[in-house]
Amino acid sequence: MSDPSRSEPVPETRAGRFDTLCVHAGQSPEPVTGAITTPIFQTSTYVQDGIGRHRGYEYARLQNPTREASEANIAALEGGRHGIAFSSGLAAIECLAKAVAAGGHIVSEENTYGGTTRMFTRILSRLGIEVTLADTRDPGAVEAAIRPETRLIHLETPSNPLMRIADIRAISEIARRRGILLCVDSTFASPGNQRPLSLGADVVMHSTTKYLSGHSDLLGGILVVNDDALADELHFVRKSTGPLPGPMDSWLTLRGTRTLHLRMECHNRNGVRIAEFLESHPAARAVHYPGLASHPGHELARRQMTGFAGMLSAEFSQADAKRLVERTRLFRLAESLGGVESMISIPSVMTHASVPEEARLRMGITNGLVRFSVGIEDGRDLVEDLEQALRNNE
Repeated sequence: MSDPSRSEPVPETRAGRFDTLCVHAGQSPEPVTGAITTPIFQTSTYVQDGIGRHRGYEYARLQNPTREASEANIAALEGGRHGIAFSSGLAAIECLAKAVAAGGHIVSEENTYGGTTRMFTRILSRLGIEVTLADTRDPGAVEAAIRPETRLIHLETPSNPLMRIADIRAISEIARRRGILLCVDSTFASPGNQRPLSLGADVVMHSTTKYLSGHSDLLGGILVVNDDALADELHFVRKSTGPLPGPMDSWLTLRGTRTLHLRMECHNRNGVRIAEFLESHPAARAVHYPGLASHPGHELARRQMTGFAGMLSAEFSQADAKRLVERTRLFRLAESLGGVESMISIPSVMTHASVPEEARLRMGITNGLVRFSVGIEDGRDLVEDLEQALRNNE
């Protein structure tokens, strides 16, 4: 049954290929003034015409035109029917878990963002939701982890920070056969490089904080689905629990997606350049980047991705890793990723510090593992920055 509190998505101005959708999907000129940019509807409530009569908008937790434009835009980029936006990527995952797995079981990739692992292992159990972490590079391991009460399989591909690649199509076939929903966190790829719905996923999730907004100036998340009933349930849970992005964050996300296709071309190009440089450098013991032929998931990544983005990690000695991240000049020492500026971090003491040490080390997240978010600066300057930082290590 449809949720009467929901308004219809803002109509797209036109259909088109990906680059055109980035600029136009979900947006129309504002009808009163003709403003070409979607306005920031900075309001908490809406005046109604009479008792039980309104213009499709009642209260900002239920509807906001700026948010709806951003949701429709990203849904179009993923080839989905419905976009449901949240205040963060973690809020999006939590909503999905509450909607489909309450009292049940989730199978998740073990090498996920540390905050996701923390929520899965330390918070969802309080809600009666059990989670099994598995190496989803092996579809057989995923199937072996499924229980009769399993309701959701959660993939993160490429994964954070080891850049593992899971076979979305193969696992979607397992999920469909067992009557389980499949969600893919595609944050590291962006819809510019990977579209999980077309590979059989039921839900695609993004932290819009990252590549979609692209400017390191907001927090947000989104779920994109095709199934109408699932979308209704997600909207119901969201309105009942309240993890909404504000209109300003929605507007900033919409501004970001307008240049997503241009930015991702540069991220892809620079990502390959930095990965190849590091692979050739004697200080780097290993480089994890699916765009390299040496990556064990390279051929699979070539089949299900159209580009490899700007995320990679490399292994150094612990001392070299510490000196490297403290001596770069363009690569900024910071958490997060996907912005126009390049960032560098040590996951074991930053993004994945909440993951138990034993689990981190078993996966290969050592204190010498360095994660790179390669931005859109001139690639030559980025290589020179790493050269000077690594030269000090020799």
